[in-house]
Amino acid sequence: MADSDHSMSFGCVTRRLALGGLFVVSGGLAFGGNALARATAATDVVPAPAPDPAMELWRDWNAAYEQAMWRCDRLQELEAALAERVDALWTVVSIPGGEETIVCSKMALDRIIGERTDMAEIRARAEAELDARQAHFEEVATEIGYFAGLRAEQAGFAKVAALLEALSGTPAVSLAGVVGKLDAVLRNGADWEDRSGFPWPQIRSAHADLTRMAHRLNPHAFPGG
Repeated sequence: MADSDHSMSFGCVTRRLALGGLFVVSGGLAFGGNALARATAATDVVPAPAPDPAMELWRDWNAAYEQAMWRCDRLQELEAALAERVDALWTVVSIPGGEETIVCSKMALDRIIGERTDMAEIRARAEAELDARQAHFEEVATEIGYFAGLRAEQAGFAKVAALLEALSGTPAVSLAGVVGKLDAVLRNGADWEDRSGFPWPQIRSAHADLTRMAHRLNPHAFPGG
């Protein structure tokens, strides 16, 4: 994608680490199931766990994140299709007494040619070629749905960011809610930053600890620990 802030390649990696089982089951199963069963054996009535607002937000965030990553992949496919059909958005200008220069915009022509009247014809040809290439780009991009895909990707990641902010400001009332918060941070951070240095190893360690604790409390709910 030419001159776009959205040409970065997002790594579509999902590190569930048994979180799928954790989050699905946590909505209907209390941690420490054995202790809870003993405490309620006399009545055979198991109280429903209180809903965790953090988990509800994590589910919304996870759905939005997966959708945004799909849109990102789709946009990259459209970029590849666009590149096959559209020439580069630049032209070559030959300056008298100088070397050929690649220009990508009329602003570049201003810098190279300035007010030189002896290059008026050269400038006109260069501007016409830039306009033609840009028009062809926009025609093809509209035809294949590139601009619509770009808008959808931008909206998708804006929704992900808003939900992540909301999740960060919502207190968790369950172990699953805490793990969900860490999961969102880890997956979001993997797309934007080098996670080899502080604080990512520490966050991954805390995430693994909490997931392991949850597995010990309910091994059937957390396969793989």
